[in-house]
This record gives sequence, C-alpha cells and structure tokens, in this order.
Amino acid sequence: MPKHRKSKALEEKISILPTTPGVYTYYDAEGTVIYVGKAKNLKRRVSSYFNRTHDVLRTNLLVRAIADMSYIVVPTEQDALNLEASMIKEHQPRYNVLLKDDKSYPWIVVTNELYPRVFLTRERIKDGSKYYGPYSDQGAAKATLELIRRLYPIRSCRIPITEQTIARGNARLCLDYHLKRCKGPCRGLVTAEEYNADIDRVRAILRGDTSELLAHLRSEMARLSEEMRFEEAQELKIQYELISRYRAKSVIVSQTIEDVDVFGIYGEEDEVYVNYMHVRNGAVVKSFTLEYRRQMEEGPAEILSYAMREIAERFGVTYKEVVVAQEPDVIPEGVTFTIPRRGDKAKLLEVSERNARQHRIDKIKTLEKHDPEAATNRILARMKSDFHLSELPTHIECFDNSNIQGTNPVASCVVFRDAKPSKKDYRHFNIKTVEGPDDFAAMKEVLTRRYTRLMNEGQELPQLVVVDGGKGQLSAAVEALDEMGLRGTIAVVGIAKRLEEIYFPGDSVPLYIDKNSETLRVVQHLRDEAHRFGITHHRNRRSKGQTVSALDSIKGVGEKTRTALLSHFKSLRRIREADLDAIAEIVGPSKASIVYNALHDGDENEER
Repeated sequence: MPKHRKSKALEEKISILPTTPGVYTYYDAEGTVIYVGKAKNLKRRVSSYFNRTHDVLRTNLLVRAIADMSYIVVPTEQDALNLEASMIKEHQPRYNVLLKDDKSYPWIVVTNELYPRVFLTRERIKDGSKYYGPYSDQGAAKATLELIRRLYPIRSCRIPITEQTIARGNARLCLDYHLKRCKGPCRGLVTAEEYNADIDRVRAILRGDTSELLAHLRSEMARLSEEMRFEEAQELKIQYELISRYRAKSVIVSQTIEDVDVFGIYGEEDEVYVNYMHVRNGAVVKSFTLEYRRQMEEGPAEILSYAMREIAERFGVTYKEVVVAQEPDVIPEGVTFTIPRRGDKAKLLEVSERNARQHRIDKIKTLEKHDPEAATNRILARMKSDFHLSELPTHIECFDNSNIQGTNPVASCVVFRDAKPSKKDYRHFNIKTVEGPDDFAAMKEVLTRRYTRLMNEGQELPQLVVVDGGKGQLSAAVEALDEMGLRGTIAVVGIAKRLEEIYFPGDSVPLYIDKNSETLRVVQHLRDEAHRFGITHHRNRRSKGQTVSALDSIKGVGEKTRTALLSHFKSLRRIREADLDAIAEIVGPSKASIVYNALHDGDENEER
C-alpha cells in the first residue's frame, strides 16, 4: 500500500523511537499541537500512521498535516493513559476525540455544620461538606430532595447556627417551624444529636443504602405499635412507604449485586455516547452520560478508556468491579472487568446501553424542536446513503395490495414528502385487469396506472418507490417501471414483512437495516400507512357490496327506497334491527312490509 511522505527529520525521529509505553504528540507546520496519543509500543504505534493509506479520510488528513513530533516515555500503560488525558485537556488538539459534554450538573450537598443543611448546587466547595451526584436529570435531583423534605424536618434557612448563636436566643422562628417542616434548631428546640440522626438517614437515602433504613423503620413501627403509640407508628409507616416507592423506582437488578460500576456504549457514525451507572445494594444510585465525537479511528475500547478516566477524575470514583461489553484498551491495576452474557449483570449492562441510546434520542428530539428542517435533511441524507440513491428522497411512494381469497382486490398508494405522510396525496386502486389472488400482476397494474397518469398530467415523479413484499412484488414493480422507461428515474425497493428485510432489484441478498435506524423507521411507517389505508378501503368496499346486494335482491324496492333507508339507518345491520313501524316512518307501510319481510325471511328456521 502507498506510504505517506515525511520529512527526513521526522523520519529520523521515528527510526529511533523506543518500544516502551509512552505518549506521543504531533505538531503541524506552525508548531501547534494537533494530536496526542498513547501507545503500548511507541515505535510500532507511530510508524503505523505513515506506512499505509488509512480507510478513514480524517486519519489521512492528520498524517499529511504532521510536520514534527515529540514523545514522553512512561513506566506503564496506565501512566500513558493518565498523561494522555491531561495533555488532551491542556492542548485541546484538533484531531483528538472531543469530550463535548462540558456543562455543570447539579449535586445534592449535605453541609458540614452543627445543624447541616441539604440542598441542590452546581458548585463544589472544599469545606468538608458531602456531595452526592451529579444528577444528569435535574428533575430526578429535585424529586429526591422533595422526598427528603417530606420525610425529615431539615432546615432550609441559610442562618449560621452555632452553640453561641443558640445561646443568644435572638433568632426568629420562621414559617417552616410553624408548618412543622423544621424543628427550630436556631433556637435550640432540637438537640444536635437528634437532628443529625435524621441527617444520617438522609445520607443513607442519597447513598442508596435504603435496606437498613427500611429495616430500622419496620422495627420501630412494631415497637411503637406494641406500646400503643399508634399515631407515631403511623408517621413512620408513611416514611416507610415513601422510601419504598423511591427505592422501587431505582432498583432494577437483584440484591446480590452490591457495588459495581457499569459502562454502556452506543455509537452512530462519529457520535459516541457512554452511559455510566453506579449500583449499590441493587439500586442505581448514580447515572451519567458522556458524549464524545469520534475524530479518528477510535474504537469502543479506546472510548471506554477515555470515559473511565473522565468519570474517575470528575467524580472521584475508585473502580473495583466494572461491568462492560468489552474491556478498555488499557486495564487499570486492581480493577476487575466483568463481561456478562446472561443474568442480572447482563440486564444491568443492557439498561446502561439503553440509557446511552436514549440520550441520543433526546438530543435529536431537542434539535428537531429548534430546527425541524435540519432534522428532516439528516433523515433524508441517511436514507439516501442506505439506499444508494443519487438524490435526497424528498418524495417517496409506497404500494400495498389487499384482498381476501381473491375477492374485491384493491391496492393502496401512500405518499411521504420530506419523510412525513402527505395524506392528501394518498390514492387507492380497484384492480381491473387481474382475476384471482395474483399479487404480482396486481402490483404491476397499479404502478403502471399510477405513473402513466402522473407522466400524462406532467406531475412530479417520486425519487423512491417502496413495495410491500419480497422479491416477487419487487420484480413486478421493476417490470412495470422498465416498460414505462422509468428505471433510471425512480429507485425501487421491497420490504418483506417477516424480518424487515430490504430487497434491491437484481440482488438476492437482502439488506438488514439496524433496528434503531431512522431509515428503517421511515420505511416501516410507510409500509404501515399503506397497509392501513389499503385495509380500510378494502373493508369499505366489501361492506358496501354486501349492503347493496342485500337490498338489491328485494323485489319492489328501488334506488330511492334504498337510499332513504341507508341515509337514515346508516347500515344494513341497523335496518335489520329496526321494527316494522320504524321502517314505515321512512318509506311508508307498503314498502316497509316488503323490506321487513325480506330481511327477516328464514329467521324462524334459523332459530330452530
């Protein structure tokens, strides 16, 4: 394979590189750091950039921009990872993986005071206070705080309370005290020991250690009941139920899982989302999602190393057991990695991956709200790529056949513009030239009629046609387009119902699109709309045929009488259910008698 050219000075540096772990830095012609990387073997890793043409364009662009390099030798791979992370943050190189999510998330803090406060904050101060979080969902943080305040009368004021301020006794009791939301620590109405007993329970909730707290509440309820102190027991019961409901929302795995960290990764194109969850005593006590933009050829193992380093640095996490789909490219010392195939840990990993995927979905929805046109263009571009189209499929049509044992064969055509239904353009067809249940011939007839008419009327043709069915229906559609000379103008694919296979003309091997792909969602929506529209038309046609035949067969009943009855009663069933007098009010006694007798003839024999 062709090699990238490099200067003699750079060639010489590479030739003397050591084979030890280290961190290498690339510079452009202006001396700007453009890439920082880690390596188990510096010489092998750096040489790999220059001895071949890379599949990813961005890697080739990086190599062309490299004018110089430097390196630092470190003792271990873990040291290389740590140094690389700090250098990337320092230099923000253009070609490195970018951590996009740099906003501040809220924490719940328990202050370091004689009578601690509990509140939400985005700023961490080193004053001995204890911080819990962060919460990527502010709503979840507020709900947790609300639960704590319902359970325990923790003060919300900012008044500094010390033994001296209590002794002065000049604090004014606030509204919270009168509403029984605070026990009045500012006036010494509650001891520090009693107040901090509640704070200990708050800390247990924030850590996720609710099992012991619930056991304690059960024991206290039993004791108070035995002592006939039912009102106090009822208060504890309310606390017990609130904590149980809070815990039920977070518990997703077995109680045998005591203390693990979980990393779930979801990537699409150059975007990668890493969800981190910490699980203690069967409860998810922390969930956080990082977003990365892949700049080069970083795989899941490398991204996982970046994410683990970032989480540890941000939140002071010390890993013991980590549940992952695959190990990172650098294994930290003292950490056990579990790759589960089944069981509770596998379910936990699935939940983490789902949260990572959901983070992307939420991001897309937010973008669509602010810029619907950009979202539509992204979907159309994805479809253009997946279906190898020459232009964006702004106009798509989908066809479906409907018949029951060959009776009343019909077909439907639904139209999507800009990936959304255009219901005013929907059309249905009664099959005219095909006898019996021949879906292939019916498909050919419908496409021929549809596009012959559009061409004759000078209307625009779609960029893409989707036929509901497999290779047979697709072949019929291709034949119809060939005969009209439209194969080069309109692209056509077939979608099989069973496994959502996408068939292309002339290719016997179907395409299986990712189940989460926006392309598949649009095609499924097209297919479902075509099926619904066709079934509705088919049902209406059968119903109309049955009604007309039943009334047509009655001698002495003409068009005016049938119209009058159907206009009033709306259906044949209601005409049957009506009594003679009700029918007579519409068409007169004579006609009513004829209709009533004809519709109820044979009822007596059927009942026997």
